[in-house]
Amino acid sequence: MSVRVGTRGSRLALAQTATVIKKIQSLGIEVEQKIINTQGDEVTGVPLHAIGKQGVFVRALDDAILNNEIDCAVHSMKDIPALRPSGLITSAILPRDSPADFLVYSGSVSAVRIIGTSSTRRRAQLLRHDPDLEIKDLRGNVDTRVKKLSEGQFHAIVLAEAGLSRLGIRIPGERLPPEKFVPTANQGTIAVVSRADPSLIEVLSVLDHSLTRKDVAIERAVMEQIGAGCFTPMGIYCKKGRLIAEVLSLDGKRTERIEKNIGTLEDARAEGTAFRSLASDLIAEAYHTLGISYER
Repeated sequence: MSVRVGTRGSRLALAQTATVIKKIQSLGIEVEQKIINTQGDEVTGVPLHAIGKQGVFVRALDDAILNNEIDCAVHSMKDIPALRPSGLITSAILPRDSPADFLVYSGSVSAVRIIGTSSTRRRAQLLRHDPDLEIKDLRGNVDTRVKKLSEGQFHAIVLAEAGLSRLGIRIPGERLPPEKFVPTANQGTIAVVSRADPSLIEVLSVLDHSLTRKDVAIERAVMEQIGAGCFTPMGIYCKKGRLIAEVLSLDGKRTERIEKNIGTLEDARAEGTAFRSLASDLIAEAYHTLGISYER
């Protein structure tokens, strides 16, 4: 048996895929890698919310699976949207790496005034921490972002700590604690999506990490019930059943937040539904500010 594995072409995506391929090959299975270009990779000059809804890094890979061009695809799980095409399944979720954001800077943190990020969540959390910061939009792969920092376009940039680790990058800065700077749902997690083919699922499920799957499933259940999309400054993080979720205003001045122990997916869905009602004004405000329609 051989498995055709699809991936984006960025250095980080290739590093993540290499990890998965090594695990599959250790089972004595041949692997063929295929690079697929996605809309999120091709359109880099605008913020993510201006391209379209969540999934801009995923749709092309989904189509390649459904068209039988590849058997499975490797994703940062945080990029996978809530609504999934019929016929696809998340066959494996690898043990979670760091869920935290990392603030990259040189010198003294007190001198940091201009920070680059394209994430509305990171923007809002940074402004909550220090309203005097200037947050400028920054997109591109890790190398591009670090290059723009070194050119002096920013005093600091925010990257996922897991991505830096997977790329073997050691760089000055500091970890932002996930309990305060709550990450996006599923951050730090690698997922393998495949056709709902029993033979594929049997092979790939060997890679699955049950504890990580439970935590990220709780995060995803809450995210799906909130239904706020990537336009809203929202963080959702669960560790060993302890859930933290927050929605912020775009300027970081207002926050709705919950901290709960969650035992089941039914509990997670109930909390997500209740939290959507609690944070509905902030969600609607974010959509309106960005010129996107929102149905309560």
